[in-house]
Amino acid sequence: MLLMTAISLAPSPARRDLLARRVRLLVAATITYNVIEAIVAITAGTVASSTALIGFGLDSVVEVSSAAAVAWQFSAREHAVREARERTTLRIIALSFFALAAYVAVDAVRALTGTGEAERSVPGIVIATLSLAVMPFLSAAQRRAGRELGSASAVADSKQTLLCTYLSAVLLAGLVLNATLGWSWADPVAALVIAAIAVKEGRDAWQGKGCCAPTAASLPVIGAEADDACGCRPGCDCCD
Repeated sequence: MLLMTAISLAPSPARRDLLARRVRLLVAATITYNVIEAIVAITAGTVASSTALIGFGLDSVVEVSSAAAVAWQFSAREHAVREARERTTLRIIALSFFALAAYVAVDAVRALTGTGEAERSVPGIVIATLSLAVMPFLSAAQRRAGRELGSASAVADSKQTLLCTYLSAVLLAGLVLNATLGWSWADPVAALVIAAIAVKEGRDAWQGKGCCAPTAASLPVIGAEADDACGCRPGCDCCD
């Protein structure tokens, strides 16, 4: 039987530099937006005693730390140095997720046991709606660049930005239900969903799941199980 092969070419040095610059710009945009989002969400959440809204704001703080870690990694001009910083960056992202999940879960349980009741928050609804519109675009752009560059940390950070989209939807649902129907329990329930998602993403980042860097020497056999057509190995989602 004739075996057909496909060559998976790594980006050229010039293309890698372009992608690295793009990641830096996207990270800068993410940091700027999330600083504003964190200030608005935490302030509004404190005023309304909203666990979900405060948790959302803290997630923005985590995203800033995650993006800052990626910015540190990609501040290096040499590709070899950026690769050497990859593991440390992923650990920072993972620990940030776990810290967020722990805080939000404890506060949500406290609210559900009756030690606190969330009030309505119009500013919270506004910031959740805005994030729902903005974050998918930032996430998609960084994820594409990270995939092509073969950077697990860039992909992990883009997934954290995408997480903000999911959290925005969960938060918006909780805030709207509380504001329109008076369901104060919807707020801490939304917060627990946020915590659960954060744990999953933290685990994935810790395990290094995200993207496998392509190499010019990759010669995957079509139809083989070891690698797929784009050079990804089992457990990698760079072609998802």
